[in-house]
Amino acid sequence: MSISVNIPEITALRSRVEEAYGQPLQTHNGFLALTDAVESALREHLSETTLERLWGYSTRGANAVSLRTLNVLSRYVGAASWKGFCEDLKASSPVESEEFTGESVVSMRLEPGCHLQLGWLPDRLVTVTYIGHNRFVVKESLNSSLKPGDSFECLQLQVGRPLYLDRFHRAGCTDESRYVAGERHGLTSVKVL
Repeated sequence: MSISVNIPEITALRSRVEEAYGQPLQTHNGFLALTDAVESALREHLSETTLERLWGYSTRGANAVSLRTLNVLSRYVGAASWKGFCEDLKASSPVESEEFTGESVVSMRLEPGCHLQLGWLPDRLVTVTYIGHNRFVVKESLNSSLKPGDSFECLQLQVGRPLYLDRFHRAGCTDESRYVAGERHGLTSVKVL
């Protein structure tokens, strides 16, 4: 049995696995080490390529994941099974839907060439230029791993919410990835310059 990777429960499981493992999974060696950690803890083997596809690290990607893989990862984070993980998640999670208010910028309302200054903790400050079609390019970056020339797609930028960057491209690179800024506390400022 296979389950779609595009459900919130799988996002939550990936996050819990990274918490249990002790660091984000962003390199091939990280996935190899997680394979060893799971095998050591549970005497169950998962291949690093399966994990890389589940995390979206592999260029081959994946639309679905096996129930066995989900069961093993659920046990790694302390649940009895994937079903148990989902039940625990539902029982322990507060409602995560709400209306939001506050400072925000909707990209489709911007004119190409418009500049925005974005800030997030601890001391990140980035200036971006809107280039149209929900795309931005980084113009200046202070204390951030975003660099001038990096580009991304984003529909809305809101103070107090994380900034999720889709179709993220490093300057001079054709590979696409995803990026999140201000994951814990959200953006502290969004200013149209």
